[in-house]
Amino acid sequence: MTTVGILGGGQLARMLALSGAPLGLRFLVMDTVADACAGQFAPLLVGDYRDEAALAEFASKVDVATFDFENVPAESAEWLSARVPVFPNPRALAVAQDRLAEKTLFRELGIPVPEFAAVATRAELDGALATVGVPCILKTRRLGYDGKGQFRIRTLADADAAWAALGAQAATVGLIVEAFVPFERELSVVAVRGRDGEFRTWPLTENWHVDGVLSASLAPAKVDAALADTATAYARRLAERMDYVGVFALELFCRDGQLLANELAPRVHNSGHWTIEGAEASQFQNHLRAVLGLPLGAPAMRGHACMLNWIGAMPEAGPVLAEAGGHWHDYGKEPREGRKVGHATLRADEPQALAAALERVGQALGRQAQVAPPVAVLRAG
Repeated sequence: MTTVGILGGGQLARMLALSGAPLGLRFLVMDTVADACAGQFAPLLVGDYRDEAALAEFASKVDVATFDFENVPAESAEWLSARVPVFPNPRALAVAQDRLAEKTLFRELGIPVPEFAAVATRAELDGALATVGVPCILKTRRLGYDGKGQFRIRTLADADAAWAALGAQAATVGLIVEAFVPFERELSVVAVRGRDGEFRTWPLTENWHVDGVLSASLAPAKVDAALADTATAYARRLAERMDYVGVFALELFCRDGQLLANELAPRVHNSGHWTIEGAEASQFQNHLRAVLGLPLGAPAMRGHACMLNWIGAMPEAGPVLAEAGGHWHDYGKEPREGRKVGHATLRADEPQALAAALERVGQALGRQAQVAPPVAVLRAG
C-alpha cells in the first residue's frame, strides 16, 4: 500500500487524506505542532521542518512527499528530494515562496503583473514609491499569506508608518512594493499537471476577500471564453516552465477586461474547495493522482457551486445541511480570531436555484453580506 507524506498538517492535508481514502492510500503528516488538524485522520509526526533527523524519519516511512502549504523551507524540500520523490519540485516551491522571484517569472513568461520593486532599505522604499507610485502595498517577500505581512500605502506620507511596520523584516525575509490594482474582479484558475505533462484546469472561479482572507468563491465565474482561455494559457506557461507536478492556483485581478497575475499558490487552494462536490474530480484527488503518476480525473463541473469560508468560529450547520445541495466541512480546529475553521459548499444545477439557496443560508446565519456578492453575479443576466 502506498504511503503519501504531507509536509504541513492543516486543513489542506486533512482534505487530501480524506480524498485519498477511496484510492487505498495511507498518509503520514509532518507538522511542527501536535494538534495539527490533519492528525485527526492520519498519523502525525511532530518535528521542525529544518530538523534533518525528523525529515529522515519522515522520508523512511513514505513513498512520495508533497506539501499542504508553501512556507515549508525550500531547502528542506531539496534535502528530502534526494531521498524520496517530492512533488511539486523544490524549485517551484522556492519561486512561490519569494514574491520577487514569482513576479519576475510572471514577467519573463509574458504574464502581465502590477508594477513592482524590491526594497531593502528605507531609502529604497522612497525610490520604489517614486517608481511604482501610490497607492501601493508594501509586502514581505516571504512568509506572508491571507493578508499578513502587508501594509497599504495610500499616500507618500504613509511611508514612515509602513517602514515602522515591516522594515525590520527587510534583512530577513525581504520586502517588495507592488502597485495597488483598482480591479473589478478577483479570479483564480486552479490547475493540475501530471508527471507525464498532462495539464488540466477547473472552470475559472470568482473570489471575494474580506481583510485579505477569502470569504466566498463562485464557480464557474461569469467570464467570456477568451478571458478564460487566457487564464488557462497563463497557468499552462507556469506549469511547463517549472516542470510542475500537482495542483496549483494562479490568482488574478481583472481590470478593464484584462488579467493581471497576483500570486501563485503551489498547492491545493482555498478557492478550489468547491471542487469536492462541484466537479467530477476534486482538486484534492487530482493532486494525489498527479503526484502518484495516475491518470488525472475530469475537472468538469456538476452545475454551479459556491464555497463560503468560515473564519474564527463555526456557525450553525443546520441551514446549510437543510439545502439539497448543501455540504459542510468542519476542520476540527479550535476557534480563534482570523483562523480558517471550516467551509460550506452549496451546489445546484441552475444559477437561480443556487442564488436562492445562498440567500436562504445567508438569512438564516446572518451572513447576508457574505452571500450578497455571489448572489448578485448569479442573478445578473
